[in-house]
Amino acid sequence: MATELFFFTSIPNLPFPLIKFPKHHQSLPLFSLAPPTISSRFKTVSSSKARPSSSTVVVHAVQEEVVQTPNSDSKVTPASSSKLVLVAGGSGGVGQLVVASLLSRNIKSRLLLRDPEKATTLFGKQDEETLQVCKGDTRNPKDLDPAIFEGVTHVICCTGTTAFPSRRWDGDNTPEKVDWEGVRNLVSALPSSLKRIVLVSSVGVTKFNELPWSIMNLFGVLKYKKMGEDFVQKSGLPFTIIRAGRLTDGPYTSYDLNTLLKATAGERRAVLMGQGDKLIGEVSRIVVAEACIQALDIEFTEGEIYEINSVEGEGPGSDPQKWRELFKDAKAK
Repeated sequence: MATELFFFTSIPNLPFPLIKFPKHHQSLPLFSLAPPTISSRFKTVSSSKARPSSSTVVVHAVQEEVVQTPNSDSKVTPASSSKLVLVAGGSGGVGQLVVASLLSRNIKSRLLLRDPEKATTLFGKQDEETLQVCKGDTRNPKDLDPAIFEGVTHVICCTGTTAFPSRRWDGDNTPEKVDWEGVRNLVSALPSSLKRIVLVSSVGVTKFNELPWSIMNLFGVLKYKKMGEDFVQKSGLPFTIIRAGRLTDGPYTSYDLNTLLKATAGERRAVLMGQGDKLIGEVSRIVVAEACIQALDIEFTEGEIYEINSVEGEGPGSDPQKWRELFKDAKAK
């Protein structure tokens, strides 16, 4: 059973303000990026390179990868001047796929990273008015200057660390500091005008005293994630919580954006979703990233918590209607 539990990718450790990387004479020909309006207070960045039950539902959709490749014939979402998505943990296993997918849709993004140089490695040269990177550490509330959140309309928080002591815990990168204090500090700093925060959590958080979850929770990771969830729910902000199964696929820690866009979930593209913390299993990081992005705009996901796994079969890809059906059916069970 322990093999069906999750591990989150750690985020490196560094301090605050916004960084500007030198412009490159080339830009990736992957997207058509429309110039949005950006606050003059920010320096922008050219960043680089199962088992279904009565409470679950599997959606088998058209054959389509969750993250579109540069050669995909699928339509991308046009740029929206009204949406600015802040991603916390954008260099982590789920976060990097969230960012890549937002870029493929021409959605303005702002990354909150401890080490802004990682954006260069992961995302290539991007339009500096479309992708912004700010240096900040959610574990330190003094790092979260209000200017970071200026103009932000949506937030996806996918910060996390390992469940058991490892080198990733160096620099006080423990579950208590990341999954509890970090989430609390971030949520406390968000503007009341926010349209949605999507928090990536874990299956099993309500059962951390029960086997097999108690093994996973030996160092408190599930307990602290649940504390983070509770704080989000009590914040008064519109939220959606995505509880992921054990994460598979990636993390793509030293690749460029082309590699991220070609990432696939293999045969495990069908999505198994439920509520009530009943799922046990695995989920592709690609599927989790897509679920986060889709939840931003589905009105009835506000105030809801969903568990998500992925299984063999054709999945919803990035089709908004299929994701609406998936979330709706899970909520109805």
